Amino acid sequence: MRIGRALAWVALALVLSVAWAYVSHRTTWSFVRDAPAQGRDLAARAWPPDLAYAAEIARPLADTIHMATLGTILAMAIASPLAMLAARNTTPHPLVRRATILVLVATRSVNSLIWALILVAVLGPGLAAGILAIALRSIGFVGKLLSEAVEETDPRPIEAIAATGARRLQVMWFGFLPRLAPAVGGVALFRWDINVREATILGLVGAGGIGLPLDACVQSLAWSRVATILLAILALVLAGETASARIRKRLA
Repeated sequence: MRIGRALAWVALALVLSVAWAYVSHRTTWSFVRDAPAQGRDLAARAWPPDLAYAAEIARPLADTIHMATLGTILAMAIASPLAMLAARNTTPHPLVRRATILVLVATRSVNSLIWALILVAVLGPGLAAGILAIALRSIGFVGKLLSEAVEETDPRPIEAIAATGARRLQVMWFGFLPRLAPAVGGVALFRWDINVREATILGLVGAGGIGLPLDACVQSLAWSRVATILLAILALVLAGETASARIRKRLA
């Protein structure tokens, strides 16, 4: 046992040493040493924020909220039936379950920014690409959590409904859905909270929202406006976190 632990620590040290050597060899350390001075210079140029610019980003901020909300709703609509197919106690066949799990894993393994890049190329720039990117990224997350909630549902009421001769859809509707409602609400709010954060950066690749003016200001070196946008994003995230926490508290 001790020999195994010692070998594990040696292996960990070896991996860290190799990783450090790899990163160090590909790092320009002169830039790293100069980073504190560059950071102070950038902060000096960004302060004070251009608060007059705040009125111009009200619409992009609203677009960001709409993008996160519509993307979450679309993801919930798609992920809910997928969760039933992925859960052991509701799937019609093991092969269907495996195929559904593969879909859920595939959607959540791709970052929303990458989905946005692909969708902007297909649909063109705008909010539609951002909404779909948010939805595709969220399907796997929501589907996984809901399928676990389905599997943890108390089987006794379900079996009682099935024993009355109810059809499969009736068992789902009257047996599972009433017991899953709190879980569905909690997952939706949790994912919406995450999506608000993710939606703020999708504009960097043309998918709409506050990321569009942020990218424009960075490209034009308007650092005081960048500071205003960052403060607005911070306020938006804090407001979303507060609203989500209050709603989850009422649902509990």
